[in-house]
Amino acid sequence: MESIDMKEIESAMEGILFASGEPIHIDRICIALDMDRSVAERVLQNLMDHYAYDRRGVRLLHVEDTWQMCSSPDYADVIRRAFEIRKPAKLSQPALEVLTIIAYYQPVTRAYVDQIRGVDSSYTVGLLLDRKLIEECGRLQVPGRPRQYRTTKNFLRSFHLHSLDDLPELLDFGGTGQMRLGDNGEIVDSDSEKRESAESGEAEDEK
Repeated sequence: MESIDMKEIESAMEGILFASGEPIHIDRICIALDMDRSVAERVLQNLMDHYAYDRRGVRLLHVEDTWQMCSSPDYADVIRRAFEIRKPAKLSQPALEVLTIIAYYQPVTRAYVDQIRGVDSSYTVGLLLDRKLIEECGRLQVPGRPRQYRTTKNFLRSFHLHSLDDLPELLDFGGTGQMRLGDNGEIVDSDSEKRESAESGEAEDEK
């Protein structure tokens, strides 16, 4: 392709993404521009890199097979002031714990989440549903048919993930299987903490 053709293609893609306002599937872009998927994805990636490198006020989000134009997080405070939007409340530690379990083990039931955490999670699951970070995805085929939950595309967008494959490797909890998050949001293996505490105590006794 000549450079002028590529420029026109980029402009057309910008127009499609802006007019959509919502995530748009790559196949729809390919059909609209009569273009191979590999070429379209390369052009979109170039646009994404261009916006980020020049620190433009807009960004491209790539979530699974969809693309979306959005405002840059660098200017979130200014945008909120312009539209008098309240800053969303941060997720609490219990909410992050429940969301982590669902993200790694989905689809899961609330009973499964409760078993791993060791406490009731009904309120927190409801909170995550309201925030559209998780959604119901059917029922487990056992007596009582409990609801199952999975993360949403909004979860991927909120945590800047292209897909669930981008999640960091999960620790092997072993033992009781219970988990919690540390002060910095990292996943903590409670059994490992106990072992480290015991070893530390033994070391003190030897002094």
